[in-house]
Amino acid sequence: MNDEQLLRYSRHLLLEDIDVEGQEKLLRSHALIIGAGGLGSAAAPYLAAAGIGKITLVDHDVVELTNLQRQIMHTEQMVGKSKVGSGENFLAQLNSSIQVDSIQEKITATLLAKLLPTVDVVLDCTDNFKTRQLINASCVQHQTPLVSGSALRFDGQVSVFNPRIEASPCYACIFSPDENFEEVSCSSMGIFSPLVGIIGTIQAAQALQVIIGFGESLVGRMLLWNARTTQVDQIKIARNPDCPVCGKHHSS
Repeated sequence: MNDEQLLRYSRHLLLEDIDVEGQEKLLRSHALIIGAGGLGSAAAPYLAAAGIGKITLVDHDVVELTNLQRQIMHTEQMVGKSKVGSGENFLAQLNSSIQVDSIQEKITATLLAKLLPTVDVVLDCTDNFKTRQLINASCVQHQTPLVSGSALRFDGQVSVFNPRIEASPCYACIFSPDENFEEVSCSSMGIFSPLVGIIGTIQAAQALQVIIGFGESLVGRMLLWNARTTQVDQIKIARNPDCPVCGKHHSS
């Protein structure tokens, strides 16, 4: 690190669990954030501020006025413009020393296959069940750690699925891709504004832990946050040996 970086990240360097070695890991790392909406708007700025060397934002959508209630990476001036372009502009102003790439596309298996070999961690900040399954399957295939978050109404959840850890479940161990889930959205069900900030920043924290390797991440656990009661719960989750994605009969 140069003198400017030593000063910029000095509060990290004071933490024994991070120190110079951990910060240098961050500076060399590449995080893929899929979804530049509410969750992505909270996770991306903290990863940029923390010094993640490269961030790739993927989202096909444009900024709408209704997004501004919770998607704090976007401003009134960006309404009608691409979310990833808005996010790239925001992050560049926050930390001009990191690289931010934006891809205004829907995530696909082809795009994931192109990106994942270069990525250290993936943050799933989407709101679509099929998309989550696609991301999970690709992360299992490429052995890439996945930090998954979701938020709706007053309820949020976060977990980490790390295929590099033998005992780690994947998203499909809990939510079978063969089941038919009724898709619900913020536009029809509503969402409490700070909820996405809480869940998104926890996703950022988990991603930093995964990259640096300190503490205990949420592998094998799911954190549940209820904003109405201010209650935090955790449930233990185990790998399913018959999982159609990561089970022993389906592993690569």
